[in-house]
Amino acid sequence: MKIPVNTSAAKPRRERPKPVKLTEVAAARLQEIMAGADGKYLGLRVGVTNGGCAGMSYTMAYAEDTKPFEEVMEDKGVKIFIDPKAILFLIGTELDFVQEKLGARFIFKNPNQTSACGCGESVQITPAQEV
Repeated sequence: MKIPVNTSAAKPRRERPKPVKLTEVAAARLQEIMAGADGKYLGLRVGVTNGGCAGMSYTMAYAEDTKPFEEVMEDKGVKIFIDPKAILFLIGTELDFVQEKLGARFIFKNPNQTSACGCGESVQITPAQEV
């Protein structure tokens, strides 16, 4: 005998929030860089490291492989690899790309960042708290 299954009671699975999001401009620049790399890179690796006068610095590098325990996500067609030790420091971060008179750069807009040093190379970040 078949038991009827009530599919209307099943809740749709909620998508897990992305720890890092890209602006349209950042995604376009990263796609342009990746296209020029002839498949050498899988995506962008981001993280944080201890150091600098404010205590921490953001890190960015091309990802040529996947490291153990890394968070791998995709946003706007770009794969992002996140160091597992950096996740709590990066939750809610938006990565942008800005062009200025004398150059262009990627910038991290992080709600967990509490201060930055005068030179702009290091930051102070508190881990994200539960809501």
